[in-house]
Amino acid sequence: MKYAKQEVKDFISENDVKFIRLAFCDVFGMQKNVSIVSSSFDHAADCGISFDASAAGALSRDDLNDLILKPDLSTLSVLPWRPSQGRVVRLFCDIEKPGKTPFECDTRALLKRTEERLMNAGYKAQIGTNCEFYLFKTDENGDPTKEPHDFGGYLDMQPLDRAENVRREICFTLEEMGISPQSSHHEAGPGQNEIDFKYASPIEAADNFITFKYVVKSIAARNGLYASFMPKPFPEKNGNGLHINISLTKCGENIFDKKSRFYGEARSFIAGVLARAKEITAVLNPTTNSYDRFGRFAAPSVVSWSCDDRKSMLRLPSQAGETRMELRSPDSATNPYLAFALVLSAGLYGIENGLELDESISEPLPRSLKEALDIMKKSEFSKSVLGDDIFESFIIGKSREVEAFEVSTNREAFCDRMYFVRI
Repeated sequence: MKYAKQEVKDFISENDVKFIRLAFCDVFGMQKNVSIVSSSFDHAADCGISFDASAAGALSRDDLNDLILKPDLSTLSVLPWRPSQGRVVRLFCDIEKPGKTPFECDTRALLKRTEERLMNAGYKAQIGTNCEFYLFKTDENGDPTKEPHDFGGYLDMQPLDRAENVRREICFTLEEMGISPQSSHHEAGPGQNEIDFKYASPIEAADNFITFKYVVKSIAARNGLYASFMPKPFPEKNGNGLHINISLTKCGENIFDKKSRFYGEARSFIAGVLARAKEITAVLNPTTNSYDRFGRFAAPSVVSWSCDDRKSMLRLPSQAGETRMELRSPDSATNPYLAFALVLSAGLYGIENGLELDESISEPLPRSLKEALDIMKKSEFSKSVLGDDIFESFIIGKSREVEAFEVSTNREAFCDRMYFVRI
């Protein structure tokens, strides 16, 4: 919902808001924030709040001085788990350089531009996500352990599923924040859970996903647990996937419906995503640990598509007449702003070039982050979508990560340190 500045000021006053968190993401999708007192809202709304970008890390390949956070007032949301007296609210922000010029590595702004390109071409995109995560016990100091919260399996109930109350609290919290979860259940792995979301615009879906991860970790901590979105926390158990569901309408018609006048364009959209899949995998699966998930427990290992096969990278399930495109290869370590921008742009590339959908395509996905980066480095498509600054910042940062991984004497410890405690 769009709010005028005065409406936000009234909300702050009427709801005893004392702190405002100005949130943004770095190039790799890590959420950051600056907290200001409510009396500073006017200045933040009018002029923005500066921060030391050189200390924030993972924002640009260049050394930076100050950047400016400009709050997007439409993203106002109370953090329900914070005290009801002296409340805390959150606003996502656009990032600017001094002089009010756009910051080239603002990934949220990139997704906004992508959404605008789609709309100018006559398409309206809606995205929903299915997201998996593990819950682990913590030790006496509150630090995470690798002991799962329970040993339940797929769709189990109590007493095998010990996370029912935690998932319910997560869903209630999300609803209080204006985010609509659609379903939740225990997943196949021990301590593994899934929550699915209703469709939203691409920018709302990305904001919601970032919020979701924050809520899950916060509610888990309130319950003495640790939540991890690490793609593959256990070598011999299910990995954590992020399924991206996309619906696309043109002239009010769902183009993925076989009865649509525009179904041929839907096939070209799918062909575009398949054609660019290997070039964008480094962004969709951005950790060295991500590739341990491929090819195991129904996670895809090849570029392929089908209507029903859950092992396919991309499928077209139809439920209650609502056909959509489901991309099953990504994981939750991704930056959703970059992921959605690349996938939507790949589909639009397919439409604009009239690509034919290959009925039998089956090419191996990259087998490591190093291989995925090597493919991405040569991708003019990825560079054109992301822009020079984001593209080079991502490549440089992730190449350093690969180098550190390859010289590590204990790769499992490396992954735990890099991903288990951070993602």
